[in-house]
Amino acid sequence: MAFNIRIQQADFNVQEEVDCLRKQSANIGAVATFSGLVRDMQDGQIIKALLLEHYPGMTEKSLEKILTEAQQRWPLLDVTVVHRIGELVPGEQIVFVGVSSSHRGAAFAACEFIMDFLKTRAPFWKKCLLENSEHWVEAKDSDHQASERW
Repeated sequence: MAFNIRIQQADFNVQEEVDCLRKQSANIGAVATFSGLVRDMQDGQIIKALLLEHYPGMTEKSLEKILTEAQQRWPLLDVTVVHRIGELVPGEQIVFVGVSSSHRGAAFAACEFIMDFLKTRAPFWKKCLLENSEHWVEAKDSDHQASERW
């Protein structure tokens, strides 16, 4: 199985991504997806934008390692990860994770696993631009706790 990993500035179409996953194998019994969006508030402050940066080459290799680990844990048919970079405003899509498998349990678990590790292992940097300030976003304790359970 080849992974579909894309890091891009352009938006993506969730339905098109799901349609591609569905066409990959006749054995598909389930497709599980996650779509992440830019929030409009943080700690009571209005978010103007989120600036996402990455380390080209290194980021793709990190994502491949995460997806390989997911494939070793569950019987997956296909996996797609699309992660946007650049300046995004509230309501815009940031990330798509889609997993297909013969069974729903594997699809659900792998999708959640991949997202948990994207938050803690993938070399993306996020700067939150608020009305009167800006700051780099660190992974939360809850993100690390989520990834530790695997």
